[in-house]
Amino acid sequence: MRLATTGNAFLGLLLAGIVAGLFCGWYFGPAMTSVGWLGTLFLNALKMLIVPLVVSSMIVGIASMGDVRKIGRVGGVTFLYYFTTTGMAVVIGIVLVNLIRPGAGVTLGASAVPSVVAGKEAVGFSDIILSLVSPNIVHSAAELEILPLIVFSLVLGGVLTTLGETGKPVLRFFDGLNEALMKMVNLVMILAPVGVFGLIAAKLGEAGGGDAVWVELLKIGKYFGTVILGLGIHAVVVLPLLLFVFARRNPARYALGMAPAIGTAWSTASSSATLPVTLECTEDRNRVSRRSALFVLPIGATVNMDGTALYEAVAAIFIAQASGVVLHPMQQVVIFITATLAAIGAAGIPQAGLVTMVIVLKAVGLPLEGIGLILAIDWFLDRFRTAVNVWGDSVGAAVVDRYFPADAIPDAPEG
Repeated sequence: MRLATTGNAFLGLLLAGIVAGLFCGWYFGPAMTSVGWLGTLFLNALKMLIVPLVVSSMIVGIASMGDVRKIGRVGGVTFLYYFTTTGMAVVIGIVLVNLIRPGAGVTLGASAVPSVVAGKEAVGFSDIILSLVSPNIVHSAAELEILPLIVFSLVLGGVLTTLGETGKPVLRFFDGLNEALMKMVNLVMILAPVGVFGLIAAKLGEAGGGDAVWVELLKIGKYFGTVILGLGIHAVVVLPLLLFVFARRNPARYALGMAPAIGTAWSTASSSATLPVTLECTEDRNRVSRRSALFVLPIGATVNMDGTALYEAVAAIFIAQASGVVLHPMQQVVIFITATLAAIGAAGIPQAGLVTMVIVLKAVGLPLEGIGLILAIDWFLDRFRTAVNVWGDSVGAAVVDRYFPADAIPDAPEG
C-alpha cells in the first residue's frame, strides 16, 4: 500500500512547507540560502528515480497493451491531446498579450544576450529532431536527457512483446523494477515538506528576498500578470472542461487528487523531477489505470508543455512590444507554430523554456537581448507554468484512460 501521497495529512504538510518557504524567503532574504541544501537533497532524491522510472514505466506501459496495433491508436490519441491543448494554451497567450499589451511603455535598452541562452543562436527544429535519438543512451541517462530515453524505451518495449517466451523474463524484471521504484517514491516523499521549504526559501533568498523580488515585479508587472492570467484560464477553465467532457471526471475532485504532484511541480519547477509523484497521484489517488498512467505520463513530462508554450508566446510578443516592433498577423501565426513546436523540445527541467524561446524569437527576427527583460522573474514564473504542465499531463492520462480503459486493452502474455 502506498501511503506517502495518499493522505490529507501529507497534503497539509506539503502546503505548510510551501507557505513557510515563501514566508521565510520573503522576509529573511539571503540568509535563507543556508537551507538550500535541504531542497537540493530532496530534488536529487527525485532525480535519482527519473531514469529507471521512465525506462521501466514506458516498457511496462507498452507491454501491458499487448497488441501492437493498440499502441498506435493510444499513441495517436495521446499526441492529439498534447498538440491540441498546447495549441489552445498558445492561442490564449497570444490573445491576452495583444489585449493587455504589457510591453507598451517598457524600454528594451542596450543589453547583452543573457548567458543562459548565449551560444544557443544556432538552435533550430532540426536539433529537436536529432535529440530524439541518442548515439549513447548511457550518456543521455547520465545527463537526464529524457526524450531519447523515451524513444529507446518505446522501441525496446515494443520489441520485447514480439519475442514470446524469450521476452517474458525481461518484461517481468521491468514490471518488478517499476513497482519497487514506486515504493521508493514514498520514501522520498517523506522529505517533501522539508524539501520544498528549502527549495523555495533558498530561491527567494538568492533573488534577494521579498523586497528585491517586489522591485522586479513592479518593473514588468503587466507581463507577469498576463502570463499568470493566461496560465490561470488554461488551468482553471480549459483543462477542467476537457476533463469533464472527454474523461467524464469531476474536475475539483481530480484536482484535489493531483494536489501533491502540482505542489511538488510548483516547488521543484521540473516536470521530470515531479514525474514519480505525478504517476502515483494519477494512479492511486485518481484511479487512472496503471497502463494509461505508465504510457501517457512519462511522454507528457517531456513533450506536453502547455504552460511553457503559453509563456513563450506571451514573452515573444512582449519583447516585440518593448522593442517597438509591430508584428503583423502572419508573424503572430509563426509565433503560434514555433511556440507550440518548440515547447515539445523543452526538457522537463528548470528554465528550459528560456532556451527554446530562442527558436521563437529567431523565427520572427526579434532580439535575443530581450530575454534579459524577463530573466529576473523567470524563475518564479517557471514554477507556475511547470504546475500547469503537470496538471495538463494528468488530465491527458484521464482522457486516454476513458477511451482506452484497462479492460479494453489485452494483457501482456503471462509467463
